[in-house]
Amino acid sequence: MKKALTVFAAAVAFCIGAKAQDIIVPEGYEMVDSLVYIPVSSIDRSLDGKSIFQVLPEGINVSQSQDLRKSLADHVEENRTKQYSGYRIRIYFDNKQNSRYESESEMNRFKAKYHGMQAYRSYTNPFFKVTVGDFRTKFEAQEMLKVIQQDFPTAFVVREKFRYPAMDASSYQVDTVRFIRQIAE
Repeated sequence: MKKALTVFAAAVAFCIGAKAQDIIVPEGYEMVDSLVYIPVSSIDRSLDGKSIFQVLPEGINVSQSQDLRKSLADHVEENRTKQYSGYRIRIYFDNKQNSRYESESEMNRFKAKYHGMQAYRSYTNPFFKVTVGDFRTKFEAQEMLKVIQQDFPTAFVVREKFRYPAMDASSYQVDTVRFIRQIAE
């Protein structure tokens, strides 16, 4: 009963926004951090590369002119390479004599620290630049910027045009959960 009450108290404190240092851990118990992998909504890939008219159930017929079908196919083809405005985080921007090597070094340092996040190195006379991420909204970029600035303090958000990468169907989010457990005797 005492164990269940302690865990309940910790859960209530977490829900009302108490910080971990504010929670009083009873004697004989300890606070433990644990990683939790939360699956993100999965993407239905069953229609990839198919026209909706190819997968209609039997008995359903759609009357449509050939011009309309061609127009839709042309629209899809034109937009296949279209670039959209989005946001990235610039972690390096300089034009010194050794900037080429510094930019490569910064990009490698970033890739080693943030696995799975895209990094892009570019040169626009006279500047070498390293930008990271592919964010659809400024809010997403700013949230990640807070994390990245711990390792790259001069980083800032920039607006760029690019093709969004395909969404990952098996993505997940990692979070940390704190709980109180009894110390094994």
